[in-house]
Amino acid sequence: MNGLLRFSRGVDWVNAQVGKYIIWLILASTVVSGVNAVVRKLFNMSSNAFLEVQWYLFAAAFLVAAGYTLLHQEHVKIDVLSSRLSKRGQIWVDIIGFTFFLTPICLAILWYGIPFFLQGWRSGEMSNNAGGLVRWPVYAMIPLGFTLLMLQGWSELIKRIAFLQGRIEDPTAKRAEKSAEEELAESIRRLAEAEADAGKKAD
Repeated sequence: MNGLLRFSRGVDWVNAQVGKYIIWLILASTVVSGVNAVVRKLFNMSSNAFLEVQWYLFAAAFLVAAGYTLLHQEHVKIDVLSSRLSKRGQIWVDIIGFTFFLTPICLAILWYGIPFFLQGWRSGEMSNNAGGLVRWPVYAMIPLGFTLLMLQGWSELIKRIAFLQGRIEDPTAKRAEKSAEEELAESIRRLAEAEADAGKKAD
């Protein structure tokens, strides 16, 4: 079990790092959308590439951050039912869910998603829209995202079994941590302060 808990901590760390940086794609998507709107209004011109890169970025953020979302227990749960169970009952519901639902679904999507990505990569498939982008980068988000989600599901499964054995504290207990949005705002603030300090030193 100690080895499995080390694996779980490693998976948690990977998805925590992914979540820390993937949120910047939301900001990038927003900036691209805003610039595209301004250019279209002011200069009456646009490109399908600008439109497609927005949903490429959003798709990457949505899929790749799925494991991070599970790590922080932000997926939708049927609390109306689970809240009526004891803590051990809730843990067993999670164990059954991770084992018999999450893992098979992720494996099925990977079974079809990896060949789908490889086909697009080998063929150099392009968008059907004029000025559109190559497709394989967004296709790659499918196997990447569901691999991270499945690994996080296994990590959560390990933690819940360890909890039932009395090895660790309750893994479902919410911890007082900053949200991803708060971390992004903090990162932007630090960057702005660093640029301001650099400007003062240059003067």
